[in-house]
Amino acid sequence: MSHCDSSFDPATHLRLLQQAEAAGSSAQAWLLLEAAHVLGQLHLGPHWQTHVRMLALAWRSADGSETMGQLLRLALVPLGHLSRRLPAGNPGRATVSAFTPLPVRPEIAQLIARARRQ
Repeated sequence: MSHCDSSFDPATHLRLLQQAEAAGSSAQAWLLLEAAHVLGQLHLGPHWQTHVRMLALAWRSADGSETMGQLLRLALVPLGHLSRRLPAGNPGRATVSAFTPLPVRPEIAQLIARARRQ
C-alpha cells in the first residue's frame, strides 16, 4: 500500500486530466485518468468528469468492455455520492469492481504527487 495525499485540489485534478489528453500512449493516459479518479472521486463534478474522459478514451481505443464499464460507472456516480458509498483508492477502470476500496498503487500516488508540484 502506498501513501497518497488524496486531499482534493482542483488544479491538480485538472492537470492530471490535461496530461491524460496529451499522453503519448493510451497506457499512460489510463494511468493519468486513474490518478485523476483517485484524487477526485469524493467530489461529484470531478468524479463525473473523470469517468466521461475514461469513457472517451475507451471509445477511442475501441475497447468494448471498458466502454460498457464506463457507462455503468457513469450511472453509478450519482448513486455513490447520494449514498456516500465511494470506494477509496479505486482507480475507476472496468477491470476493477466499482464497489471495492483499494490501496492506492505506487505509480498512481507518484503521478498525483508530481501533478501537485507543477
